[in-house]
Amino acid sequence: QAGELKFSLDGEKLHGSWVLVRMKFDRDRKQGGGKRTNWLLIKHRDENAHEGGGEKLLAHDKSVASGRALGAIEKGTGRAPKPFMTGKSKTAHLRSDAVWHSNRSESQQEEIEKKPVIREKKAKPKTVRSLPDFVEPQLTHLVDRPPDGTDWVHEVKFDGYRMQLRVEDGEATLRTRKGLDWTGKFTPIAEAGSDLPDCIIDGEIVALNHKDAPDFAALQAALSDGKTDRLIFFVFDLLFAEREDLRVLPLSQRKERLKTLVGKLKPKAREIVRYVEHFEAGGDAILKSACRMSLEGIVSKQISAPYRSGRGHGWVKSKCRGGQEVVIGAWWGDRNTLRSLLVGARQGEHLIYVGKVGTGYSAAKAKRVLPRLNAMKAAKSPFTGANAPKGNSSIHWVKPELVAEVEFAGWTGDGMLRQAAFKGLREDKPAEEVKAEMPTSPQKAESPAPKTAKRGKAAKKTEKKTEKHPGKNSSNEKPEIMGVLMSHPDKPMWPDAGDGEPVTKLDLARYYEEVGPRIIAHIKGRPCSLVRAPDGFAKEQFFQRHAMQGTSSLLGLVKVSGDRKPYLKIDRVEGLAAVAQIAGLELHPWNSQPDTPDIPGRLIFDLDPGPDVEFGAIVDAAKTLKDWLEAIGLVAFCKTTGGKGLHVVTPLEPERKGSVTWPMAKDFAREICDRMAADAPDLYLVNMAKAKRKGRIFLDYLRNDRMSTAVAPLSPRAREGATVSMPLNWPQVKNGLDPKTYTVRTALGLLKKSKAWANYDDGARPLRPAIERLAKGPSS
Repeated sequence: QAGELKFSLDGEKLHGSWVLVRMKFDRDRKQGGGKRTNWLLIKHRDENAHEGGGEKLLAHDKSVASGRALGAIEKGTGRAPKPFMTGKSKTAHLRSDAVWHSNRSESQQEEIEKKPVIREKKAKPKTVRSLPDFVEPQLTHLVDRPPDGTDWVHEVKFDGYRMQLRVEDGEATLRTRKGLDWTGKFTPIAEAGSDLPDCIIDGEIVALNHKDAPDFAALQAALSDGKTDRLIFFVFDLLFAEREDLRVLPLSQRKERLKTLVGKLKPKAREIVRYVEHFEAGGDAILKSACRMSLEGIVSKQISAPYRSGRGHGWVKSKCRGGQEVVIGAWWGDRNTLRSLLVGARQGEHLIYVGKVGTGYSAAKAKRVLPRLNAMKAAKSPFTGANAPKGNSSIHWVKPELVAEVEFAGWTGDGMLRQAAFKGLREDKPAEEVKAEMPTSPQKAESPAPKTAKRGKAAKKTEKKTEKHPGKNSSNEKPEIMGVLMSHPDKPMWPDAGDGEPVTKLDLARYYEEVGPRIIAHIKGRPCSLVRAPDGFAKEQFFQRHAMQGTSSLLGLVKVSGDRKPYLKIDRVEGLAAVAQIAGLELHPWNSQPDTPDIPGRLIFDLDPGPDVEFGAIVDAAKTLKDWLEAIGLVAFCKTTGGKGLHVVTPLEPERKGSVTWPMAKDFAREICDRMAADAPDLYLVNMAKAKRKGRIFLDYLRNDRMSTAVAPLSPRAREGATVSMPLNWPQVKNGLDPKTYTVRTALGLLKKSKAWANYDDGARPLRPAIERLAKGPSS
């Protein structure tokens, strides 16, 4: 009843004395007591307490009862809890997906326990008399972003030929993913692998360029010239070893044995046959690193899953840039000049035209490809579909048998490849299996045919005209900002930025490009919501917190407690270009510490004036608030809001987890505002009701809550004039300050003359000492 419960724990992980303390105020402070109350769980400083205990526990989140990670427990998969969790006999069991509820009666719980339990047998490799000649490989699905969770690991996606190495009695054989024997093409790799004991290994043969990055064109050249001695066989899975079928084992065990196996090779052989390490960090971060290194992407795999031939749920791929296998149906040019390829993808019995490939043809590539094309002449077009090109003297039809690998920027409204570039021919996949591949969410099993947004009639007409005349360059090439192609670049986001000229989507992207590093410094690692206005700020606006279908891989995701859906985050400048592409006009990050949403990272005080308050009064309020904060040891910074008020911001130094909570930060901010309002009730108020705001300034402390946001420094505002939230030096905070002068058009030039917030990080201070000083009652 007094709001305190003390107890002791003696478990596998938690020990010692603890206390649950009810917070002084309920959530509904007005009524002094609502139905929901806030509690703090505190560890007493006894012999079992040590610094960093919480973080260490979170780093080892495996259940003592079942050995499962939190992700598996949430999904209801894996082993069931041990009998001791039921409090019953040693023969009692719970289901894997059982959930304990504190309000469930004992009889109800017993009914749950009576349900049949599916026991998981521990997988054991089977002994085989001889190795199979070939094992159908496990395949991947393309997803729009890497999956999250502790059960997923991530590997580099190699741009080469998938190959299976079989070694028996010292004889090595290399087979493609369709089982074709290519040992003769890669003799040096076969020789290096022949030193291995009997085994079947899954991997990829790759050519590396001068930067040690996979290069598909170099691989093609090596095969064409018969110079394969410098190719590398990157191995990532072990299917059979020493007469054991290892496919039933989890990936973690298979890879461990593979690493040991490869490690026993001679040094020269290990230069050719290389083990592929994996990463356990967040998939989004790994993908971003892969893209920065100009790699094709990553493959994510379930570390606890067995090896399953065919296309399943356990392996997915995420790409930095669109890649597609296509079937060549024609080429454009003269007999000795290759200008572009006309390509398609299978849909049932039909070859649907998907566009032209107009770039990527070096002289060496053209020299290798043209003889193959001339040898496959056909009398008529193999393509079907509404956009299929009509013949002319420059188009040469070919039998649809050659498969090309291309990379491209995306799909047009009519399902055409956009800005496709030729990488090389593929010999390891038959043309009849080539289908258009579109990214899906990691949870979906199917890869649907291209599904694109509807386009206007004018755009469709232009695209059709371009595709029917593949030799001509399109006149409406989309501009590229930081690697992001801008559709509708001339669409006005604001009709006027104070200079009589509209601010277009392209202008917005260029603004983000210029000021991006300064913005990222304040939003990186934090959940960040967007205000989007696809048709400009004056039309419909909506607030986006979570990822949507088609969200760019340049935007990251972060999970927060209390919400199953991950939040958006923006950790790199290129992500801001992706924000501009989807008409993201405002950035609203959380005010947490980077990468730790549950810990306050800054306090924001929003000075929101009533309609009849002069701006000079807001300036005076900001200075007064600055004095209050400095009096208790904090450092204050000021910025415009892009509207009619000002923000006063104080950065917080990271403290030990649990030392300062969001409720404590919010109570502290309110206390500051309460005292300011008590000193000058005719100037300030803490009641947010607009009816009471007449002639006074609302001291808004409400942004200092865990899931609350505030507009980021230098973020544009979806308001008239294309204003931005501008960081200021305190000497600039004076009478005559006009927030409307800071716009998307003017901010960059003004920043070049200012060092505002240059020492922001140095101004971070711990909050707990300030709370203690305020409790002692500093004078105003």
